[in-house]
Amino acid sequence: MEANSFDPELIRAVFRLVWRKQATGREKSQLPDNEPEAGASTSKKSRLTFANANALKLSCELLRLFVTEGIQRAGTIAEAEGSSKIEATHLERVLPQLLLDF
Repeated sequence: MEANSFDPELIRAVFRLVWRKQATGREKSQLPDNEPEAGASTSKKSRLTFANANALKLSCELLRLFVTEGIQRAGTIAEAEGSSKIEATHLERVLPQLLLDF
């Protein structure tokens, strides 16, 4: 993994924020009488979600590659238009195909 990758702790914080929002949304959509019972077997919905260190490293690398590829594609379009600067419109034009490719 390159030194210019994303910080795993930053990615962990982003994942936790998303997981927390999803859990809150699930809790709001459940009926009040479907509360989990206390006991040895907990449902999948009530367990905490986490990512181990290898999953975080892999997520950081995938995110780095995604951003790098997007910048390269936007740069190609900017060059084709005769611009030396990547603008938001260049990124908007490459994002649909980039999302399909990843």
